[in-house]
Amino acid sequence: MGEIRAVEARFLTSAPTIRHAPPPNLSEVVFLGRSNVGKSTLLNALVGRKNLAKSSATPGKTKLINFFDLVYKVGEKRYPLRFVDLPGYGYAKSSKKMKEEWQRNLTDFLKKREAIRVFVHLRDARHPDMEIDRVTEEFLNSIKRGDQLVLTIFTKADKLKQKEKAALERNHPGALLVSAPKGRGIHQVKRQIMEHIFGPDSLSEA
Repeated sequence: MGEIRAVEARFLTSAPTIRHAPPPNLSEVVFLGRSNVGKSTLLNALVGRKNLAKSSATPGKTKLINFFDLVYKVGEKRYPLRFVDLPGYGYAKSSKKMKEEWQRNLTDFLKKREAIRVFVHLRDARHPDMEIDRVTEEFLNSIKRGDQLVLTIFTKADKLKQKEKAALERNHPGALLVSAPKGRGIHQVKRQIMEHIFGPDSLSEA
């Protein structure tokens, strides 16, 4: 199996709603999760850059949908993709009206954006069974089309003991355990994204 390398990665634009989003001309991978779950860290690890996606000092402060264009390369083959970073959910410092409007915009985007091929749902491995994460998982599975994949990733897995990791894997089959700062699980995330969007042949160097 060939190595999956990000050879290009750039910030494209930010958008408050689907109406302001760029044309859906690339397959999109959407990242969503609670504030402070480590989305920016994972995005940066997947493209091999330290500061492509910037984390907000105040969790939940960024309420825009951020788009990044990248190219993965396996052998000599190039695979263009778009990563979409959604605002973290579950923050507490906005007004109820603003929260409702923001939630409506995100739901609209997730349901109607035809370019989305993979939903990457990030959950904190130390708090694996929070109600808001369970509801989000159910929502994603209820809206996903036949050509879409919901990929559940537990971040900060390096903070768990071996017994806790085993329990997590048992209770959430198919989920990936990742530690982005240590680079653990990053290749598996890339592999699942590539296989789903471009097919298993994309991972051969022939």
